[in-house]
Amino acid sequence: MAMAKNFLTILSATVIAFSAILLRSRLSTTWRWAEVFAADVVVVDATIYTSDPVLPFAEAMAIRNGRILRVGNYSDIKDLIGQVTCILNFEGKVVVPGFIDSHVHFLYGGLRMGHLELRGVKSQDKFIEKVKEAMRGKLPGEWVLGSGWNNDIWGGDLPIASWIDDVTPNNPVWLSRMDGHMGLANTLAMNIAGISKYTHDPIGGTISKTMDGEPTGLFADSAMKLLLDVIPEASVNDRRDALIKASKYALMRGVTMVVDVGRYFPGETVDHVWKDLSDVYRWADSAGKMLIRVCLFFPLQTWSSLAALIQENGRALSEWLYLGGVKAFFDGSLGSKSALFYEPYEDDPNNYGIQVTDFDWLLNMTLACDKSSLQVAIHAIGDKANDLVLDLYHSVASSNGIRDRRFRIEHAQHLVPATTARFGQQRVIASVQPDHLLDDAGSAEQKIGAIRAQTGSYLFQSLLSSGARIAFGSDWPIADINPLKSIKTALTRRLPNWKTAWISSERIALDDALNAYTISAAHAIFLDHEVGSLSPGKFADFVVFPSTSWEEFADDVPTTVFATYINGVQAYP
Repeated sequence: MAMAKNFLTILSATVIAFSAILLRSRLSTTWRWAEVFAADVVVVDATIYTSDPVLPFAEAMAIRNGRILRVGNYSDIKDLIGQVTCILNFEGKVVVPGFIDSHVHFLYGGLRMGHLELRGVKSQDKFIEKVKEAMRGKLPGEWVLGSGWNNDIWGGDLPIASWIDDVTPNNPVWLSRMDGHMGLANTLAMNIAGISKYTHDPIGGTISKTMDGEPTGLFADSAMKLLLDVIPEASVNDRRDALIKASKYALMRGVTMVVDVGRYFPGETVDHVWKDLSDVYRWADSAGKMLIRVCLFFPLQTWSSLAALIQENGRALSEWLYLGGVKAFFDGSLGSKSALFYEPYEDDPNNYGIQVTDFDWLLNMTLACDKSSLQVAIHAIGDKANDLVLDLYHSVASSNGIRDRRFRIEHAQHLVPATTARFGQQRVIASVQPDHLLDDAGSAEQKIGAIRAQTGSYLFQSLLSSGARIAFGSDWPIADINPLKSIKTALTRRLPNWKTAWISSERIALDDALNAYTISAAHAIFLDHEVGSLSPGKFADFVVFPSTSWEEFADDVPTTVFATYINGVQAYP
């Protein structure tokens, strides 16, 4: 009997020990599985605007491997918190998807950060003074490059070479206007380029001349090529540094992705954009130096090279670098009086603007691009230019059949009022830049008259009402890369020191403005499945603001960013 008791005791102890081992094993396995499925990062106590109509607002978000796992309330995501999960408590701060700037010249902007800055110069004397200051430390023969001047803010007179010749006797100078469609060269630069009274206007451009036929130093649109061709190209290292500088600047402004339409302007060589892809972007991507996501557009005339590259690699070269489509120019700009209108400029009655590209050539190229499933974006600013581009897009769609094209018009600044409906009907994306409104509002009536200016300028609300998609951008460095400022401009349409809005009926709502910088901007480049909203499966790119409630944010859109995150990792500050 005693032996039987001992046996039972030993057996019972063994069972208990074995059960404990099994329990520990199960608990360990459960813990390991929990950790496998746990989030890397969880955002809590936040005021999250998602840009997703399914769930517009949330307070918590779980992230793993750079993508969003779940969005909702804390109770919805708490089971995804593991022992090594990083918890970000934002204490009520507003969070929105990372801003997508739909139109920048990114490397050009980075390079310009080291050039002479003429933005805001308000007089001829100050213009000359700034150029003279830029000469300090320059060696004879070294080029002086600058940009940003706007003759409208000093009374309208265009600068001429004689303004600066005396202070730049030994250095060639090129100073581009703020819109990039006109530039000023000094006499030495024109001599280097071989410009004389016998030089003819190229197709799609103008050389400003005196009554005696002498060039004044001003070159517009494709005529700029005559000067740009003799300016030494920036080195590879300078361009790589420009990418890093530009990326850090964008992150500071809450921008996590840009659509780079390249260093291609009327008059520029098409080679720049392709060299930048190989020398800069692919280098940065392979070296792990990409700081923000970039979608690239290429000159239309190189469409076959892009089609071959996409055929070989697909549109996503990596999670940082994407191949977008092709871009062309149809007209110039309002500031340079080269935007194409039905009626002449009020202060220049023989000038209707410039059509910088032949219509039939552009139609044939677009047909070919579309057959290869390439997205096409065309610059159009004047009302006639916009109508002609819409006509062209309609012809292409009719010829090639129905499909999801997402044709884009870049800028779409001045429209015949009835034209807004065509954007919605044809599903053409209006890629617009609100802050250009700040540059044009004070001078548009002088240039195109009160009626055209008041009824057809920057028709954001009319475009939305027509069912069109609008995508916001900056056109940096033509205007600053600053989504918060652009959003406020779209909401108020009020210039500094103005008490009333310019065309108040075209103001838009806050959610429309935010969507134009997020989900609509992503849709405009076929990447709305990857970015643009804080939705499960998408990259965890978001911006945090100091506002601690949605009401506070909406009442007074902040001017600064608290933090910027890409892939759920803090990228700024």
